[in-house]
Amino acid sequence: MERRYKLIKQIPTVEEYQTLREAVGWDRIADPKAADVGLNNSLFCVCAVSDNKVIGCGRVIGDMGIYYYVQDIIVLPKFQGKGLGKNIMDIIIDYLEEHASPGSFVGLMAAKGLSGFYERYGFTKRPSDGPGMFRMM
Repeated sequence: MERRYKLIKQIPTVEEYQTLREAVGWDRIADPKAADVGLNNSLFCVCAVSDNKVIGCGRVIGDMGIYYYVQDIIVLPKFQGKGLGKNIMDIIIDYLEEHASPGSFVGLMAAKGLSGFYERYGFTKRPSDGPGMFRMM
């Protein structure tokens, strides 16, 4: 399949972000101002854009030193299963490999059934006593 989207290092607008969240069954952020603050405090964001519409995104949050979290890897259902999530994660991993110091903790919360997707990037499931996944740089 020919790739019909661009990957752009940008923050989605609050409405674009809310639309993506709703499309995958996540709740809207109740306070749009909080969503705006959160998005704008991201360390890194990448959006997939097709026909001037954001169809996917991913971001990195954290303290820029010890802790990083991969957050909000979201792809509109219509575009899932076509490698778009992988393309977004590839860019995020490139960012982390360039910016995270050796020994930094990189965490994420994988949606149910998606841990295998993140394992290919070196993330490991946490023991059954805790949710999420992690990777040490």
